[in-house]
Amino acid sequence: MSNRAFGGALVSHIEVTAATVQRGDIIQLGGCACRVGNLFQLPQGAKQLVFESGELLTIHTRTRLVAVRTLRRR
Repeated sequence: MSNRAFGGALVSHIEVTAATVQRGDIIQLGGCACRVGNLFQLPQGAKQLVFESGELLTIHTRTRLVAVRTLRRR
């Protein structure tokens, strides 16, 4: 599913895992939208996400989350 955001950017709701999550993804947790500011690889394929607000979330290889990703045109 893709929609146009303010300013003409194209956004898409996608399923992300530890292998596919990227900086800038917006993940809703507990009713709050959190933007991934940084991420770190952990043992056995897990990742630690650092949100711009300072919160941390560790996800393992089987964790699946829905995120909003801005698609950039070139």
